[in-house]
Amino acid sequence: MAWIRASCTTCGDVELSIDEVQLLMCASTSEGSYVFRCPACRLIVSKAAEENVVDVLVASGVRLSVWHLPAELDEPHYGSPIGYDELLDFHFQLRDDAWMEELDAMALPRSPRPGASSPPDRTVSSDAVTQ
Repeated sequence: MAWIRASCTTCGDVELSIDEVQLLMCASTSEGSYVFRCPACRLIVSKAAEENVVDVLVASGVRLSVWHLPAELDEPHYGSPIGYDELLDFHFQLRDDAWMEELDAMALPRSPRPGASSPPDRTVSSDAVTQ
């Protein structure tokens, strides 16, 4: 069995089996990192892994987990970033039972995408309530 020598931020150099190390690779950015639990202090340690380190760990039999950045990062963002004041206002709005109606009133009207059906009407008629 292959042994991996890694460095714990608390204990220094430690030896790990290939089963004690997990290699993570972001397919979107080609950045890698490896994670292990120190056998001495039991802390979880995460370190960046350059391409040559990734190659050595994979060749040694360390399991590789590939992940992707969320697609939402590629979406356009409008307006200024949310600040602490807006977050606090939102927190207090959630305490009110009418918070959803207030949010709907603040939302900008959106035009439907080409080919998409229009959103359903959320209003409830008085006839539907009495039935």
